[in-house]
Amino acid sequence: MPAPLSPQTIAIVQATVPALADHGAAITGAMYCRLFQDPEIAALFNTANQQNGAQLHALATAILAYARNIENLAALGPAVERIAQKHIGYAIKAEHYPHVATALLGAIAEVLGEAATPEILAAWGEAYWFLADILKGREAAIRAEIMTHDGGWTDWRRFVVTERKDESEGIASFILKPEDGGRVLRHRAGQYLTLRFDAAGRPGLKRNFSISCGPNDDHYRITVKRQADGGASAFLHDEAVPGTVIELTPPAGDFFLADAPDRPIVLLSGGVGLTPLVSMLEQIAAVHPGVPIWYVHGTASRATHALDAQVRALAARHGGTKVATFYERRDEADEAEAGLITIDWLKANTPFVEADYYLCGPRPFLRSFVSGLVAAGVPATQVHYELFGPTDEVLAA
Repeated sequence: MPAPLSPQTIAIVQATVPALADHGAAITGAMYCRLFQDPEIAALFNTANQQNGAQLHALATAILAYARNIENLAALGPAVERIAQKHIGYAIKAEHYPHVATALLGAIAEVLGEAATPEILAAWGEAYWFLADILKGREAAIRAEIMTHDGGWTDWRRFVVTERKDESEGIASFILKPEDGGRVLRHRAGQYLTLRFDAAGRPGLKRNFSISCGPNDDHYRITVKRQADGGASAFLHDEAVPGTVIELTPPAGDFFLADAPDRPIVLLSGGVGLTPLVSMLEQIAAVHPGVPIWYVHGTASRATHALDAQVRALAARHGGTKVATFYERRDEADEAEAGLITIDWLKANTPFVEADYYLCGPRPFLRSFVSGLVAAGVPATQVHYELFGPTDEVLAA
């Protein structure tokens, strides 16, 4: 644990909160411009999140949260874990942190001008390295833990697409096996992989995809929706065939099924957000036969409903799983509820406040249910969620 921040640094950082609230996005934008002048550092980042501004906004939110909680760093524990897990996924290492420090302090000076006094820059330098040392320590611990398991690896490893299967309209699954023929690290059900496409002829392209199969020693499966503006998803759908080589870092993420569930579980998903929850359901069916499960999924229509047959087979295997599906556009022949999942439906048809909820789906879906479940009486500690893309604090609002 790094030495505590000095009282002077804490006071100065707190005093900069209004400026960060007003200029945070400009500071993070200037920081990334500085970082990306070095091609080796630029290559560490997800270009899609840079192009759409998502990472810029997420980082600005994180810096502001850090300043606001500088005297209550325990409140930032979950955010620190998410960042550390992302760094594992993108192979961020200790030697990369000085580059970020230089770019961040330079950006603060650039955007705030004369207001960025030497005292402010010194305080933010101390605050940055305090947090950086916490992150570096956590990342080292995660990597050390990974290497204690069979199939574990760090950094990038070459995998081969061995199978592709169309699951529904616009959604396909891909089986990935190590090119070296070795074992894979058994992931925790719910975690994601980070894919790099340099070996497939798409240098700089990276993307996180949730693992959609249960933990095993042989392979990973990802189930991908083709996005109109998604370079990685478009490549997978249009060009990835058996034999295509893609590089992976080890499974990462702080969203995963509890090792020993002690409550009923509701797996709640929207659209392609079902992927980590199918992994959880497979794990539950294999090792938790006594845990009551409700699998609740919403999608546009039968045509867009992926993995339904597998889910129902897993539910039958488990024996204690209730499956409910909602279609926004439902035909009379569909065995599904019409319309959208609602809090009232969950109240009436699941254990509700007695259950642990695992949620994944588009941002509006999560914005509705994360806050809606808590407002309706489900303890916040029983609501677990994964968001595709950079996380922001609005989900907790």
